[in-house]
Amino acid sequence: MTLKERYAGVLGWFAENMPEVETELHYENPYQLLVAVILSAQCTDKRVNLTTPALFERFPTPQAMAEATAEEIYTYIRSISYPNNKAKNLAAMARMLVGEFGGIVPDDIDQLQRLPGVGRKTANVVGAVIYNKFVMPVDTHVFRVAARIGLSRNARTPLQTEQQLTAHIPAELLPKAHHWLILHGRYVCTARKPRCTECGLREWCRSVDKADKADKADKATV
Repeated sequence: MTLKERYAGVLGWFAENMPEVETELHYENPYQLLVAVILSAQCTDKRVNLTTPALFERFPTPQAMAEATAEEIYTYIRSISYPNNKAKNLAAMARMLVGEFGGIVPDDIDQLQRLPGVGRKTANVVGAVIYNKFVMPVDTHVFRVAARIGLSRNARTPLQTEQQLTAHIPAELLPKAHHWLILHGRYVCTARKPRCTECGLREWCRSVDKADKADKADKATV
């Protein structure tokens, strides 16, 4: 199977079986999504969604959060992973967002990355979800799934995975493909026990293909 055929099969299956997908983070505006994505680093969306209602009630706008101390923000996010660092980043992010961007979340990926606590993945998520930018955010799920299926080859970093995916996925599909791969990694192609027998992508999966060939080789030697 060629790489082009693998991509066509995987994208076609997703398009048919998961036509409508969106982030599982709860948000009502760009500011809320930005905060939620910052909090989601090395943390589950479920935990973030349990945390943000009280946080957004107390800090409903960037201006409100900009006036807060990191210590106060911490009290609302203490159940999140790395709450100390994230509280400091949120306080600094809000101050810059208000001071330099008038409280408006920028739609430029490079400008987003200037905000404290916002790396390439976070900026790409905001760009893809809010502004429908043709970008591919790569988190642990996307990194793992792309490698297992065979969409990426020998990628050692999220950036390398991003570059390979964007080179082969039509630009207009990138925001949706990001969700496809995340949800597939979250519920089917899980880290420890992938549910391969239930996976609709078996026909195009490089890992399944390798396993089948190894099994046939073992049987041939018996």
